[in-house]
Amino acid sequence: MKLLITGGAGFIGSNFVHYWLKNHPEDEVTVLDKLTYAGNLRNLETVVDKIKFVKGDICDRELVFSIVKDIDTIVHFAAESHNDRAAMDPESFVRTNVLGTFTLLDAARLNGLKRFHHVSTDEVFGHLPLGAGFFNENTPYAPRSTYPASKAAADHFVRAYHITFGLPVTISNCSNNYGPYHFPEKIIPLFICNLKEGKKVPVYGDGLYVRDWIHVEDHCRGIEAILLKGKIGETYCLGGKDSEVSNLELTKKLLALTGRDESFIEYVKDRPGHDRRYSIDYTKAKSELDWEPRINLDDGLKATVQWYADNQAWVDKIRSGVYQEYYKRQYGKDESLTL
Repeated sequence: MKLLITGGAGFIGSNFVHYWLKNHPEDEVTVLDKLTYAGNLRNLETVVDKIKFVKGDICDRELVFSIVKDIDTIVHFAAESHNDRAAMDPESFVRTNVLGTFTLLDAARLNGLKRFHHVSTDEVFGHLPLGAGFFNENTPYAPRSTYPASKAAADHFVRAYHITFGLPVTISNCSNNYGPYHFPEKIIPLFICNLKEGKKVPVYGDGLYVRDWIHVEDHCRGIEAILLKGKIGETYCLGGKDSEVSNLELTKKLLALTGRDESFIEYVKDRPGHDRRYSIDYTKAKSELDWEPRINLDDGLKATVQWYADNQAWVDKIRSGVYQEYYKRQYGKDESLTL
């Protein structure tokens, strides 16, 4: 394959780049990333000589079309994804998640790509009551905040391009990811970093908001299975292995792994539109793709805490902002530079 991986310098995207190069070394990989605050070229430092990296915006039609003419498969990760930021600046989420996806779809359509895989979220389905029900591929869309609303719109555009233009697409809706290279604004890496430094961790509301967690390596395996075995036009839900926990229970697991007690919990005002529970039924992926998650939450969290301990320099550069200078030091100051 000749793959374009959008958002490949971000958390999940960079993990997928590493995974794909390891398991498919014969393929050609191009990474397109705008390198916003969440994009970090250091995430790709060890494989930078094995990829073509392009710094740019997925909304830049001219740039996207120039790249896609030499590509046969797009794996689309690039997105604004932080709910707190979405509440403060919804316009940027509409621009990137909706207009950016539209630009990529149009380029794929007009250049006759073999596959467009769109990476989405379970948040498009809304939320579930505590202790009852699961999301699956037939769950109606009911986003409750601006981030999942923008992803839902993108999902609809992907399906529309398949139905209207015959574009060969697949979609995956996954639960919350965790693992290496996770930007320290999200709950697991934020809590790990705070606790290691002896700082308290903020728990929203009553702490009983439940999430289904998937280790990023299992997610990468799931996307691989979809690309190799998935049916064109289909959606697949990817969830974690025995990994549905409340935020409070998750916090207590991280406290134990970092040697802290419950005095480090600080309850804070709840977030507007906070969804109560997510849970994924991945039966379809298991039956059609022979995929299921392998990493349970306790093992995954233990490995993740160790990864952050082993990569303190990476954390320090993010928290100081130095990581954003890496691109210029590596490639020069030309913001339009394409390698």
